[in-house]
Amino acid sequence: MLADRLARALAARGIHYGWVMVFIAFLNAVFSSSALGVPAVLMLPMAQDLGWTIGEMSAPQGLRLALFGLAAPFAGGLMLRYGPRRMLGWSGLLLLAGLALTVVMTERWQMWLGLGVILGIAPGLTAMQLGAVISSRWFAARRGLVVGLLSGAVATGTLIFMPLGAWLSENWGWRAALLPPFIGEAVSLVLFLLLAKDHPQELNLPPYGETAVAPMPRPSQENFVMLSFRALGLGVKRRVFWVLAFTFFICGATSFGLTQTHFVPFCGDLGIPIVAAAGLIAVIGICDLIGTIGSGWLSDRYDNRWLLGWYYGLRGVSLVWLVYADVSMVGLTIFAVIYGLDYIATVPPSVRLAVTAFGREMGPAVFAWIFAGHQLGAGLMAFGAGVSRDALESYVPAFLFAGVLCLLAAAAFMLVRKPATPATA
Repeated sequence: MLADRLARALAARGIHYGWVMVFIAFLNAVFSSSALGVPAVLMLPMAQDLGWTIGEMSAPQGLRLALFGLAAPFAGGLMLRYGPRRMLGWSGLLLLAGLALTVVMTERWQMWLGLGVILGIAPGLTAMQLGAVISSRWFAARRGLVVGLLSGAVATGTLIFMPLGAWLSENWGWRAALLPPFIGEAVSLVLFLLLAKDHPQELNLPPYGETAVAPMPRPSQENFVMLSFRALGLGVKRRVFWVLAFTFFICGATSFGLTQTHFVPFCGDLGIPIVAAAGLIAVIGICDLIGTIGSGWLSDRYDNRWLLGWYYGLRGVSLVWLVYADVSMVGLTIFAVIYGLDYIATVPPSVRLAVTAFGREMGPAVFAWIFAGHQLGAGLMAFGAGVSRDALESYVPAFLFAGVLCLLAAAAFMLVRKPATPATA
């Protein structure tokens, strides 16, 4: 097979096949997550074209973000049962169907089904637990860096396509802006299905950083729902789970829920053109990739609790500062850089804490429940900030509230004890 031949060729050059898994997962994450980000920059042109309000557009946006997270716990069980390769195949096909329906929508029910339900569940079937599974199965060393790369891909894919979407929308309409995510997802899906393996043992390889090939883990025969709830049962007994779930809820509310969904309309209220506002989103995306990869490198070397405390604290300060800062492009660009470096830098240390506490196999499934909290927060904030904007004619209260939440999250890590030696079970 192609993967076997490529693995042998790379091994002859001293390159572990785990890095191929990272590369193809990175590409897929970029394009699949762009389906979450591009609709946010299209809210104004969609509303103007279809005759709907920002509040009406925010509701399915919030549902999409919430379902993205709520699907994750059961996706964790499905991934344990069927493996990441098969799960990504199902996710990719469903995502393509949701994008196709959104491109042709003219009625509200089509918006709720395509933009809200399908585009929420589809990426949720892999989401950030794909990075957790690849890092824990294929890597014994450099796990934090791998999670940083793949987490950065999720956020950067979400944000980097937004300027392109805005430009396409202005020149050819909002429907054309959804075509790049569709084409990119189709190509990356085929590439993943051709090259991906569920375990390094399938290629007779040890995980990166180890020398012995361990026996192939037996596929779980347990019902995926029971697997998911067994992971939850392990989690709820530990304080670290509750702290991570609480803080990740705040992470989602103050990243995907607020800035991804509402930063462009916020800039519109300030008189910033949509393409310029989307350009600021791209700055956040580029800085996020740098910050999240850097966070992965740091999480391999320093206490993850204190890293998370700093990340949330800096994010809170940046959101409060935004409200009172200079509203010129210079001031907004400064915010975009500072905020972008911290956008989801929280993910690598959060994943490492979960895998350390709950083991190599079950850790990603437990993290899937934590990630559900992330997207529940994102969904509530996406909806709440939209309703607040319609009622108060200002985004200021939403951004101030988000800043305070981040400061609470920073303080929460004082409740977590220093983790023990990483588990490998």
